[in-house]
Amino acid sequence: MLNKTMAERILLSLWVGSLWTSGYIVAPLLFKQLDRITAGHIAGQLFTIVSYMGLFVLLVVLLLTLVQEGLRSLQQWRQRIILLMLLVLVIGQFLLHPMMTELKAAGLQGENARQFATLHGVSSILFLVNSILGIALLVWGGSGAKQVQD
Repeated sequence: MLNKTMAERILLSLWVGSLWTSGYIVAPLLFKQLDRITAGHIAGQLFTIVSYMGLFVLLVVLLLTLVQEGLRSLQQWRQRIILLMLLVLVIGQFLLHPMMTELKAAGLQGENARQFATLHGVSSILFLVNSILGIALLVWGGSGAKQVQD
């Protein structure tokens, strides 16, 4: 039978795998094989899907733990990492992405191009942070603090 820990590991593995695959394999390949506009459009859609997948996975994992262990679970490093990852996703998807979309629609020339490059850089750093934190959760995260010692 699938227990909470296995379900969480499976969900996290699927999402973290999609982060690494989309960000470090598919997106670079798109930009190598396609023109920048088409590659950017496809990559943007891919990152949106991966972001929503992450929001779902992290919320499910967080809620499962809260239901089982209560608010005291928020004191565990694992839950704080999950909250940080959620914050990173929300900033990327609901703050940076709309700003970047608006700049692209206005045309990427002059100041718009510089602003877009800055936002893209911040977005890339946040993506890397979540990629690394996701690996950390899979390696050391288990289903709570007890699992770190295993």
